[in-house]
Amino acid sequence: MHPHDEVCLCFHVTQRKLANFLRIENPKRVGQMADCFGAGTGCGWCRPFLERMFRAAMADDPEAAELPAAEQYARLRGDYVREGGGTLPPGATPVDTS
Repeated sequence: MHPHDEVCLCFHVTQRKLANFLRIENPKRVGQMADCFGAGTGCGWCRPFLERMFRAAMADDPEAAELPAAEQYARLRGDYVREGGGTLPPGATPVDTS
């Protein structure tokens, strides 16, 4: 995943925004990541990835936050939503139906 790719597809929060939030705001709990444009408060798909980014930032190990390629990430999120894992809020990146 590249810095300009979205981690939170519901609220269009990029990896770069999240990394900057972690660096500047220095949250104490992973739940505080939601303060970054609502990340993780939509369908819930990105929560494990937010936790991974948070833990990597706390350990000062950016390599530990490696995320799947954007296309694979979106496809997996589509599977998650179709299987009933979460509900998309209005304005979220739609699930690919192909």
